[in-house]
Amino acid sequence: MDSHTKTSSFSDCKSPLLPISAPVPVTPIPASLAIKYLFILLGPLLSVFVCLFVDVDGKSSSRNMIAVLAWVFFWWITKAVPMPITSMTPLFLFPLFGIASSDAVAGFYMNDVISLMLGSFILALAVEQYNIHKRLALKVTLLFCGDPLKPPLLLFGICATTAFISMWMQNTAAAVMMMAVATGILQRLPKESKEVKNFSKAVVLGVIYSAAIGGMSTLTGTGVNLILVGMWGSSFPEEAPISFSTWFFFGFPMATCIFFALWSLLCLLYISKNSRSALSAYLDKENLKRDMEMLGPLDFPEKMILAVFSLLVVLWMTRSITNKIPGWGSLFHGLVGDGAVSVMMATLLFIIPSRKLEGEMLMDWEKCKKIPWNVILLLGAGFSIAEGVRSSGLAEILSKGLGFLGTAPRLAIAPVVCLVSSVITEFTSNNATATLVIPLLIQLAKTLSIHPLLLMVPGAIGAQFAFLLPTGTPSNIVGFTTGHIEIKDMMKIGLPLKVAGIAVMSLLMPTLGEIPLNKLDLSFLSDFDQ
Repeated sequence: MDSHTKTSSFSDCKSPLLPISAPVPVTPIPASLAIKYLFILLGPLLSVFVCLFVDVDGKSSSRNMIAVLAWVFFWWITKAVPMPITSMTPLFLFPLFGIASSDAVAGFYMNDVISLMLGSFILALAVEQYNIHKRLALKVTLLFCGDPLKPPLLLFGICATTAFISMWMQNTAAAVMMMAVATGILQRLPKESKEVKNFSKAVVLGVIYSAAIGGMSTLTGTGVNLILVGMWGSSFPEEAPISFSTWFFFGFPMATCIFFALWSLLCLLYISKNSRSALSAYLDKENLKRDMEMLGPLDFPEKMILAVFSLLVVLWMTRSITNKIPGWGSLFHGLVGDGAVSVMMATLLFIIPSRKLEGEMLMDWEKCKKIPWNVILLLGAGFSIAEGVRSSGLAEILSKGLGFLGTAPRLAIAPVVCLVSSVITEFTSNNATATLVIPLLIQLAKTLSIHPLLLMVPGAIGAQFAFLLPTGTPSNIVGFTTGHIEIKDMMKIGLPLKVAGIAVMSLLMPTLGEIPLNKLDLSFLSDFDQ
């Protein structure tokens, strides 16, 4: 072996068994990611702070509920964790904080209202599948766009149509239906322009708030009105029931005033002078007419889907009408809810053939994979939080604050009650707020020796002013999940709209409110001291 070979072998023995790689540079955590981790950590820290330093009349359950609310709402507002995941946190937070069992919390993620949402989403997908929403969107746009285009008038048409539909059907269903129409209009617009983005926000906000406002007009428009009527009848059976017509005489003018306040706010904050030039190229009347002609006449699937949807609306409207006219739901002893009807009618879409391909039905499960399950989770979180606020005793503590009304001036009672109810409803469902607040107001009215309706009506109306948070009402969630609006947009319009609503209600209670809600005479508020 020569010297070269020896040197080579020696160097091979000295070489490392594994290859030496260059040191990996340590990449610093981006500032945005660091802030996100900070927000994630602040959620639990807020809960700990509440548990250590907040005392709620010595009730640990109420304090723990506040801790859970601090955690969940902080994550929602900051988007530290995706909203659907945050919506599932009550499933483990409630048991950990001793508020409710896992089984009890899980039950809130599938109830009749969520069934209603599922059925409505399936119907909405069918409407979208066969471009029915585009047909309706074109009709609404052609009717209200003006010539030349007037963005405020178009916005008015969309909002007014939503409010009218919501007068006769459930608010969430109206919002789901009209949101499909609204997005059908917005799909025609480019997303780069600032004016287009603002107009899109105005349309989405207009739909969700118009659905809530329209429901105030009629007794059957929203569950809160029915709760009010039911509690009035059960608490004062000797008095005449609140009829559809007497409520409409008061509710429709009130809703109309609030509607115009909404439209004015949207036009003021989201529609500029440049909006017409930015939108006119995409919403030209002649182009819209050509697009309408291209859709052609209604075919069999479209007719069947419209028939199913129309039948669903009729069933919703007639399931429970008034105390004297119980509706078809009484045939089933009240066991059938709106959610059951919604799912039943949605099931028909999987049975009726489309007549396009052999064996094809109007809907199939593959199309249903587009159901926004994040909305379902968010809605379930809202229901679980509402029940947690009630069962923990936190709602009772909040309601005790109404006792100060005993020293308030008579004219200030209605707006104060409406304000308190409208604050509570941001954290619980509208129906839960009404169920909680109205019995307390009845007792308070007896204590103050005033007519109960002077408190009950503002309390019920205030429970429908859930304008600030997505979880305030399901129709808010429908708009929020379109991606066009954020919580700050809801705050921007919702806060002044809430103030306007309280002002309108305060003005009408001493005027139109003097017209009876329980008798067709002028005496039901004539003597507050009896």
